[in-house]
Amino acid sequence: MPTTTQQKRPAVRIRETVDGIPVEELSQASTVKNTRTSKSSGGDAPAPRPGDKYIWGIYLLLLLVSVIELFSASSFEVTSSNVYAPLIRHAIFLAAGLGIVLVFQRMHYVVFRKWARTFALVSLILLIIVNVAGVSINGAERALNVLGFTIQPPEIAKLAIVLVLAQILATTQRPRGVSLGGIIGAASVVLIFCGLTFTNGLTNTILLMSVSLCMFLIGGMEFKKFIIVIAIYIASASMVMIIKSTSSSNDFRDDVATEQVENNGIGRQATWVNRIQRHLAGVSPEDKITDDNRQTMMAHFAQAHGGLSGQGPGNSRESSRLPLAFSDYIYSIIVEDTGFIGGACLLMLFLCLIMRAGRIASKCSRAFPALLIMGCAVLIAFQAIVHIAIVVGVAPVSGQPLPFISKGGTSILTMSAAIGMMLSVSRYGMNAGSKKQMRDELKALPEDLQAENPTFVGNPV
Repeated sequence: MPTTTQQKRPAVRIRETVDGIPVEELSQASTVKNTRTSKSSGGDAPAPRPGDKYIWGIYLLLLLVSVIELFSASSFEVTSSNVYAPLIRHAIFLAAGLGIVLVFQRMHYVVFRKWARTFALVSLILLIIVNVAGVSINGAERALNVLGFTIQPPEIAKLAIVLVLAQILATTQRPRGVSLGGIIGAASVVLIFCGLTFTNGLTNTILLMSVSLCMFLIGGMEFKKFIIVIAIYIASASMVMIIKSTSSSNDFRDDVATEQVENNGIGRQATWVNRIQRHLAGVSPEDKITDDNRQTMMAHFAQAHGGLSGQGPGNSRESSRLPLAFSDYIYSIIVEDTGFIGGACLLMLFLCLIMRAGRIASKCSRAFPALLIMGCAVLIAFQAIVHIAIVVGVAPVSGQPLPFISKGGTSILTMSAAIGMMLSVSRYGMNAGSKKQMRDELKALPEDLQAENPTFVGNPV
């Protein structure tokens, strides 16, 4: 049969272009860009989103309040030689804290897990040193002098507890909650830290325990085990109090050694008892002002002078008479300047921080980022609530700074680090609930951080 040969014609290649650039080149450039973005965010993880705007807003508002109110509360420190010295020192720490926030919010939260135990170990060493060779501040051995700077290890220990507990609870997650080993390990770490902060400040000890209990609940601990942990905390604190009271009973009987007793841990115990007794007795405007009730009386005068709308920033009357107006009692100056309305709005800012953290945590499919952001938010808000409770007279007198606002470099830097970690979780930890995003996140995470978030709102992988 005759065969028909078909001549092949050269194919015509049609090149589609966009603005004169071939589509193939655009596709290749896009692929390279996506690959780089994926690597920068950790493996196959989705590209990071911007830091949460609500957390940023709350943080920046607190910085604004801090600058304005510290200038008002530090009026008695002002001298003719350098009027702005107190404000400048405070602004330097705020700027350093902002730098920490900007750096931390760009780090993947996995980095904080890697350094959690090292950070906790350093905090423990600092706590041991401050108990042995600390500098006395307001009657408590809380500070270390390093190259002319004062460091307060209890402030650092608070953030260390959050980091370590987030790691332990995330790595010991089980379908019905936290494993028994995880509970024992977490509670043991808290008790060790509390034992080292106990003689320096009862309020710090209570704060550490409160933050840890909140993280236990967020981590999905069973209610029965949660009650057992509370009982262990109470029993441990009671045992320490009894041992210290028994071992130093002779010191309490010796009136000549009163001054020496006030300078050691037992002296702090006597101070706690006296403060609680004075708090229960209360104060009255007709009471005579003494060294024991001066702080409470002046704080109440400042708040009464503020009224509903306040006297205006910089018009504080009591800042020149109130001891520690720029640190432990700055909230009373805020109320004097801005009134009840301003004080209530400031409290709402801290509460909104917890609410926003809870919202973000519910969108984290993994346990560690959820625990980390909630732990940081609870730490900041609880410390603010304790400060406010002390100033308004709900709690006994104790030294506790108002986060970002009170004067104190260690507190500002530590709380700034917490905000940076929260923003990091908002950038790298949240997802829209799609299974593809969660699978990509799992591929980018180490095996010990792949436990599911018990509070996740969505479909688990």
